[in-house]
Amino acid sequence: MMADKIEPDVIKWRHHLHQNPELSNREFETAKYVEKYLRSLGLEVTTGVATTGVVAILDSGKPGPTVALRADMDGLPVPEQNDLPFKSTATGMLDGNEVPVMHACGHDTHMAMLMGAAKILTDMKSELNGKVKFIFQPAEEGAPAGEKGGAEVMVQEGVLKNPDVDVIFGLHISANTDVGKVRYKHGGIMAAVDPFKIIVKGKQAHGAYPWKSVDPITTSAQIIMALQTIVSREIKVIDDAAVVTIGSIHGGNRSNIIPNEVTLVGTIRTLNEVAREHMYEAIPRKVKGIADSMRAEAEVILPLDYSYPITFNDHALMDQVLPTLIRTAGKENVIDSKAVTGAEDFSFFQKEIPGIYLWVGGKPLNVSEEDSPAHHTPEFFVDDSGMKLGVKLLTNMTLDYMNSSK
Repeated sequence: MMADKIEPDVIKWRHHLHQNPELSNREFETAKYVEKYLRSLGLEVTTGVATTGVVAILDSGKPGPTVALRADMDGLPVPEQNDLPFKSTATGMLDGNEVPVMHACGHDTHMAMLMGAAKILTDMKSELNGKVKFIFQPAEEGAPAGEKGGAEVMVQEGVLKNPDVDVIFGLHISANTDVGKVRYKHGGIMAAVDPFKIIVKGKQAHGAYPWKSVDPITTSAQIIMALQTIVSREIKVIDDAAVVTIGSIHGGNRSNIIPNEVTLVGTIRTLNEVAREHMYEAIPRKVKGIADSMRAEAEVILPLDYSYPITFNDHALMDQVLPTLIRTAGKENVIDSKAVTGAEDFSFFQKEIPGIYLWVGGKPLNVSEEDSPAHHTPEFFVDDSGMKLGVKLLTNMTLDYMNSSK
């Protein structure tokens, strides 16, 4: 009932945030908007956490656990192509260039849902036992070049301390899940991400006389193909999913010159630590073996610049929370989901304390999954009506966990 009452406000907040997106570590006006609302609730608010993050504490005045709830705040450098009355026409600066900015992953809905949960939980303060920490996090999509940001920096700055957080809950709107449904998974629900770079060094020669060269291009070609055999021949695929992708190849500048050097950049995705550790061992092994066989040299930089752990739902906590999901959404709307190989820096919180991350439906019921635009695209769209369930889930998970800890 309380979620029904506050739904118009949640939609209003979402529309404002969607129309005014900001890039990672640049969420200055977004942070002010969130801060102003949280202060209006009478909460203890801290700003400037991990650059632009906002953290608020609701203290019931009674003993009990501290439950953290998290929403991410940043938009993406994507031009919106939806014809909406609250369409984004915002721009921002990225690497010295002006770019369009859009909430193309639903972070606007995440903030609005958490603001709604903050209102309801504040109104229910007398029924709480313990404290609630509301975390509005910047830079989930990755900090700009040369900067740090996101959940990792928030953890380093002590966001899970003072008071010490016992558990953390978060959720992500899903453009390919029906409104009214929630998807969960025990264990790894989103993959670890580990970017890497391989620098293959050979000997330059005229393209007409390849025997005078040590060819880094043919060496790189063999390396690229061999990396796929790590997944297909070394990972136990019936138990462990893994992906290795080369997304960038740079080498040479003319058709008739074999260059000195080729650079490959790629990403690894894994869903458990066994597979992750194996990839860390196998990639340098494969690269060195092939380079040696081709008389070339190769350097592997792994991880390259950032690295996210596995988004891992604590098994015992998931068992505890599952009845809350069923009570809130209805058994038929609670889906035991497969993992995805996308990544989430919510994983840095889960690395420190037990946490649960969920997918909440945002796809209109009259749109098929095949026709629903993907996240991170100009056409990305989620329906306002999906947010009410998210507000209820955040609220009920908090209340039920507190009551179970009496």
